[in-house]
Amino acid sequence: MNSLLVATANAHKTEEIQKILGPEISVQDLRTLPEVGDIVEDALTFEGNANIKSVTVSNLTPDLVLSDDSGLCVEALAGAPGIRSARYAGDDATMEENKALLLQNLKGESDRRAAFVCVLSVARKGEVVATFRGECAGKIIDAEQGEGGFGYDPLFIPDGYTETFAELPAEVKNGISHRAVAMQQFQAWLSLQS
Repeated sequence: MNSLLVATANAHKTEEIQKILGPEISVQDLRTLPEVGDIVEDALTFEGNANIKSVTVSNLTPDLVLSDDSGLCVEALAGAPGIRSARYAGDDATMEENKALLLQNLKGESDRRAAFVCVLSVARKGEVVATFRGECAGKIIDAEQGEGGFGYDPLFIPDGYTETFAELPAEVKNGISHRAVAMQQFQAWLSLQS
């Protein structure tokens, strides 16, 4: 397989996936299929939402389709923001508003344990053919640190490190992140498909 269609319009995710897979595979995303439009993610789990995206897009292309649903799960907030990570402060909220709400909800909380979770769904011709789950445990800090990464990265320090995802070099983050763990499983599966 030389190409992969990722069911996202998020350029950051596409770039991260491309870096993880390397130059042997050409990664495209929904910016090449604008007719797809918005996909309603109304499942109650990361896996359910990932499956909705991969199946929907795979019905429109002969390519193998990879979708990702991911988010931040905070222990003290009973797993929130979870599947609502991108819309934590409301459906039209900015990431800055999401991060501000997270910090507000954790104010005075001593338990800062959290994990980024990623579920990948692979579909072809309208059928899910595989799913993979990756997690990266860590903690939420009180204020943003770092200029890199995206989303909640400036607030998250992975276990075993002293820097946030936004401070760590991309090659380090791309080796330990929730998405990296799931992508390693995907790559192993992909190598068996040849």
